[in-house]
Amino acid sequence: MAGGVGSRLYPLSTPEKPKQFLDLLGVGKTLIQLTYERFLEVDPSAHFWVVTSKAYYGHVREQLPEVPDEQILLEPVARNTAPCIAYVSWKIARRYPGARVLVSPSDAYVPDAAAFARTSRAALDFVGAAENGPIVTFGITPDHPDTEYGYIHAVGSGDGILKVSAFKEKPSLEVAERYLAEGGYYWNAGIFVYGVQTMIDALRAYVPDIAAIMDRLAPSLYTPSEQPALEELFPQCEKISIDYAVMERYPCVYMAPATWAWSDLGSFAAIEKVTGKKLVF
Repeated sequence: MAGGVGSRLYPLSTPEKPKQFLDLLGVGKTLIQLTYERFLEVDPSAHFWVVTSKAYYGHVREQLPEVPDEQILLEPVARNTAPCIAYVSWKIARRYPGARVLVSPSDAYVPDAAAFARTSRAALDFVGAAENGPIVTFGITPDHPDTEYGYIHAVGSGDGILKVSAFKEKPSLEVAERYLAEGGYYWNAGIFVYGVQTMIDALRAYVPDIAAIMDRLAPSLYTPSEQPALEELFPQCEKISIDYAVMERYPCVYMAPATWAWSDLGSFAAIEKVTGKKLVF
């Protein structure tokens, strides 16, 4: 997912070139390029898809030349993560109906690609490709009480994939401190793993209006009329996150605990903490 405008990092990140297309870490690669390399570590033979804004096509084409044009999906307007995931799921299912899908933001900091790959492969194995299977989200083990992240509550040993008992909104500092004291709470990284038909069925059940729009779009997928149809239909989708649309309602949601380092690089302080360098404008 690469459609965000990175508004919290203005003027470093701008609507014309947001943070996922910048080398914020000073490593000679942009965040979306690092994300792509991290996915390669999971499975180099997989199919890679980018869902982004129509305005960012040039950045994606320049920075990820390996991704085929038909796998760069161009949203005409921003409609949050549920329509984004619906669009890519319908398109994947049309050609690969038994696919397993891993969805991730393109702008996160995950320095240990090998550890990310191990967690991802475990989650992909867990969901399988059967219909009505589990959906897995990733939970980051918190190292401090943070008010900028949503939380996931999942009780267990932490060694394997755990059943999710609740999703929690971004808390106050007092509540975040209580979460860490009680244990069993993880940061919500916004990463999801599912069998593609499972997600489609869940979207049909919980946001049928969005599913109906995708059904109207479906005949044009992989044809020259896809983008014009998308321009007409996608703006009709409700603005809603996948967390609200599906994850908080689906009865079979699990969490893969992640002990590796992670940050959404959503603030200047977060970037400075990761790089050890003071940002100067």
